[in-house]
Order: sequence, then structure tokens, then C-alpha cells
Amino acid sequence: MSNARENPSDSGRRQHGPEDHLILSELNPKAVVDALDEGVPLNLITFGNVREVCPKCKQHLKLVLRQARVRIAHLLCSGCDSCFDAHYANGAPALTI
Repeated sequence: MSNARENPSDSGRRQHGPEDHLILSELNPKAVVDALDEGVPLNLITFGNVREVCPKCKQHLKLVLRQARVRIAHLLCSGCDSCFDAHYANGAPALTI
């Protein structure tokens, strides 16, 4: 019988430190998405909620990657339709692959 203990950092769930905190910058939706027509719904594929929340309405943001009418990957607030870029405190972009 082994007395080995599981290390919390090995449990598969990443521990987030202060260096992982993302800095959000609001983007103009017209610079992010092609041809926004007033009153015409835009179907975007989102890739789930992220831990960051919208600074305006405090809802969790959704990750939107580049696709047919999306120029750049961004974080979207479905509550107030705001778009955000994200980078780390050291200036490195957080949404590039």
C-alpha cells in the first residue's frame, strides 16, 4: 500500500496565479465583425464561458475565435454585446494561438 499523496497541481485543474490575470481592452464591434447590419442577427460560434467577467455588466465572457464574419478572436459579453481583447500583465496577447 502506497502512502503517496496527490499533488494539488497534478490534479488536472490548473491553479491560477497573479501572472495569469488577464487585462481586458474594449474593442469596437465594427473592427471585430464584418458588416454589422442594424437589426439583423449575427450568428457567432462561441467556445464557452471564460473565467473573466464583463467590466460593464459582470456576466462571464465567451470566447469567439476567427470565423466567416469575425476578423479577430475576442471575448464577447452576451449581456451587453461588448467585445474585448485580452492580454497578460507582461503584454503578451492571451487570445493568439
